[in-house]
Amino acid sequence: MGRVLQPILAGVVLAIVGFASSFAVVLAGLRAVGADQAQATSGLLVLCLAMGALGIGLGLRYRMPMSVAWSTPGAALLVSVGSEGAGDRADYRAALGAFAVTGLLFVLAGLSDRFSRLLHAIPAPLAGAMLAGVLLPLCLAPVQAVVRFPGSAMPIVVAWAVLFRFARRWAVPGALLVTIAVILLTQPRAEHGAGLWPAVTVETPSFSAGALIGIAIPLFIVTMASQNVAGMSMLATYGYHPRLRPILTTTGLATMAVAPFGGHAVNLAAITTALAAGPDAHPDRDRRWIASVTGGVVYIVLGLSIGLTVSLIASSPPLLIETVAGLALLATLGSAVQAAVADERQRDAAVVTFVVTASGVAPFGIGAAFWGLVAGLAFRALSGGLRGRSKAAVSATSTPPATSTPPATSTPPTPPATSTPPATPTPSATSMPPTPSVTGAPSVTPVAPPSPVAGTGGAHGS
Repeated sequence: MGRVLQPILAGVVLAIVGFASSFAVVLAGLRAVGADQAQATSGLLVLCLAMGALGIGLGLRYRMPMSVAWSTPGAALLVSVGSEGAGDRADYRAALGAFAVTGLLFVLAGLSDRFSRLLHAIPAPLAGAMLAGVLLPLCLAPVQAVVRFPGSAMPIVVAWAVLFRFARRWAVPGALLVTIAVILLTQPRAEHGAGLWPAVTVETPSFSAGALIGIAIPLFIVTMASQNVAGMSMLATYGYHPRLRPILTTTGLATMAVAPFGGHAVNLAAITTALAAGPDAHPDRDRRWIASVTGGVVYIVLGLSIGLTVSLIASSPPLLIETVAGLALLATLGSAVQAAVADERQRDAAVVTFVVTASGVAPFGIGAAFWGLVAGLAFRALSGGLRGRSKAAVSATSTPPATSTPPATSTPPTPPATSTPPATPTPSATSMPPTPSVTGAPSVTPVAPPSPVAGTGGAHGS
């Protein structure tokens, strides 16, 4: 029973964490490009429905834990580039046109085999380092929450630790239940204008050069770099290699479909993919797709009850919700760090990737995960030749002693047999016949002054 519930509970955690950790950013981004409160809530609703439908469809179709999410970096981009003119209908309609063009760009990227090859060419240590850098800030949330909100966060962490010791598979679900209880008991409910069943609003998108250049292209780049690339790398870290084309084409078409209703972008998830694809979702990797499908169902439920959901979650500090995600991802962080440093030849490049990704920098509105990967690849290209030559030199100098040493160490038992009294009177007669047969390889000849030793060593080495 526990094995059946484990991926289902992981999916519940996945959806709640994915929604709670960033829905405020999505609302702020839509308001920044001209949406009023009802339009922003409508955008949040259709995004939840699209994420849920795609998560269920892709999971059932490919039997892989492919979690789908809205573009959180894209929403942050909207906040930075938006007009901050809430209710400006012209700006909002132009933004909707930019959202639709972004979806079209996703589809075109999915039809490109070259882009797929570039993703699969990312070295595994760098992918692991990027994953570790993405997860580190979230895994620090429990520590920060205990310091800032000790009365609320400490029961969550204690419940997780106790269950981790005695019933590990229930540690994260137990922490989630305690979090909900803490929110209900200690946090005041905030009043919001949205009802339990929010209305869907629709506008006809318009197209302007300013919105296409200022919103569509940056939104495409940010989402591809920070979400889709990171999501594919995380799946590869756990041994899943789905085809990129159906992911990009379906998320692109979904983005185009939800654009008139306020949805800005739907894409492959990054952090929630790690929640579904990791071993805590299920020991059997062939059953972890259940977590992403369950997460899709919960996304739909959250969307349909968006008013109540926003009211409940908005009343609690975001750091408290992130505490559960951080606890759930600790094991994943450990695996990612291990994968990053396992290959000594690429360890330095992996460390560079990890440091830049964990820094959280976002030049030009592009997330730190992309820049970490770029920095790691650049460092790898810069130092790869020197490291390769030095290792070749070391192996070249160590190879002759390695081939000559075993004969010397393996021959002590042989000299007593050749140094017996009968062999002593005819050293040349006994040494000459073996010498041509064993020293037929020119490389052994210089090492064979005592020919019997060289003969036995050469025969043993071959």
